[in-house]
Amino acid sequence: MNAPALSVVLPALNEEATIGKCIGKIRTVFADLGIDGEIIIADSSDDRTAAIARDLGATVVRPEKRGYGNAYLAGLACARGRYIVIGDADDTYDFLEIPKLLALLDAGADMALGSRLRGEIRPGAMPALHQYVGNPFLTWLLNRVFSIRISDAHTGFRAFRREALERMNVKTGGMEFASEMIIEAAKANLRIDEVPITYSARVAPSKLQSFSDGWRHVRFMLLYRPIPFITVPGLLFTVFGFFLMVIFAFRGDVETSFIHSFILAALFFVGGLQALVAGINIAVYSAVQGYGEAGPFLSRLMNYHNLERELLAGILLMAGGGLVGLGILRDWAAAGFGPLFQIANAVWALALFLAGMQVVFSGIFTSMVLLKRGEEQG
Repeated sequence: MNAPALSVVLPALNEEATIGKCIGKIRTVFADLGIDGEIIIADSSDDRTAAIARDLGATVVRPEKRGYGNAYLAGLACARGRYIVIGDADDTYDFLEIPKLLALLDAGADMALGSRLRGEIRPGAMPALHQYVGNPFLTWLLNRVFSIRISDAHTGFRAFRREALERMNVKTGGMEFASEMIIEAAKANLRIDEVPITYSARVAPSKLQSFSDGWRHVRFMLLYRPIPFITVPGLLFTVFGFFLMVIFAFRGDVETSFIHSFILAALFFVGGLQALVAGINIAVYSAVQGYGEAGPFLSRLMNYHNLERELLAGILLMAGGGLVGLGILRDWAAAGFGPLFQIANAVWALALFLAGMQVVFSGIFTSMVLLKRGEEQG
């Protein structure tokens, strides 16, 4: 059987009110362009969506798990077209505009995006929070982190070449799929072009959850790029806080002159170190799961046997804090367990001990993530 020129893949979750209209528009495009096309509905519904789609000649697949990404993964696995178009089955995207996307592919683009923010957003189609805050911010963040230039990173109306799909390692099952596809395209150096489109209001209530879905996209971007967002700021705060503590300690009279600044410096030190090790842990997890890439430093850290050094560093920090604490107890005992005024030393003891605990538990977590790799390394 010859492969069709175009595959259109739609995820569907209880879209019986609109699925027929969407399929009708897609078939109109097939007829107008004179091409052989296929329509694939990745359906997770418990209403009549699947039955309507089958009656209209669409191929219906049932994803094993619910989720935006899972639906697309199931549908794309069945797509055979040279070009592939994806969009929602709620009739918010006008599938009569498919030729706009295909024109960009014909002009050399690997992926074509239908930009709602550069096109027409009809009344009631997108909440103001999404239109003027959420989508622009998430798009700006994606552009900055992955060095791309697009106006609407979360549009669901997209087209791409089959070979482009094969170069994108998409595997996420949730709403993050939208960001993952753009990120993977950027990593693969694919050419991404945009065209303005029309975005209409849904017939049925929206299934989106503004803050939780937005956070999931941010979290996914952090998974790919934890070093600049978490590790580097953490390192700066750690170094800044530690040197401030040292400077105040050398100046003396901390309790009477600089105690509040000294405590703030300790917070910078401990909090920055927490961000530093968290960023490293995320980077290790990301590299192991195939999302991010391990640079030279991370590659050395991911050597299972080198983790012993991290544990040793943490133990030494804890020991340093413990020794300072024992010194406070010794002075307290020498004074007959009377009034004690060693706030600076107490802060040093607490900061060093907590820092050591963070490093130790970071090493333990990393060793667990790399457990299988450690077994392979022997």
